[in-house]
Amino acid sequence: MSRPIDANDRRRVRELHKQGKTRNDIARSIKRAPATVSKIATELGLSFERGAEVVAATEARRIDLAARRVVLAEQLHQDAEKLRAQLWQPCTIGAFGGKDNVWSQTQLAQPTFPDQRNILAATGTAIQQSLKLQPAEGGEGADVVRSMLGTLGEALTQAAADADDDGGAGGG
Repeated sequence: MSRPIDANDRRRVRELHKQGKTRNDIARSIKRAPATVSKIATELGLSFERGAEVVAATEARRIDLAARRVVLAEQLHQDAEKLRAQLWQPCTIGAFGGKDNVWSQTQLAQPTFPDQRNILAATGTAIQQSLKLQPAEGGEGADVVRSMLGTLGEALTQAAADADDDGGAGGG
């Protein structure tokens, strides 16, 4: 059977509550169950509701996470740039082979096609994930810009096709 609540328990709960201690902290300090501390607090008209503190802490956490997402999105974009740069850089490939299973290496002017495809896939993944973390801001004129770029791309493609049809500039 637990010991009865006495004046000392009530005094300690009031003091520790005034110091801003939580119910569980008070329970540990006075070596009582949290339910007993709640009962004493109710008798004394004290509350452990910390609504405003919880809201403020939650908002601070949300802001913190948003800032971390921005940093991570930037790092993913940097990763994508580093990966993209590898597409056309000289590289070394190696493999074990022959009857003695000997390691051999070869220098290439650029990665093999399958490696380039893998690099592009990794680049695309890094960009997609960064955009999920921090979406690009399009602004009001974004659709107009996309339309203009699309039209320009089509015109350049058509011009290249026309140049091929007539044998190129100064043709023949």
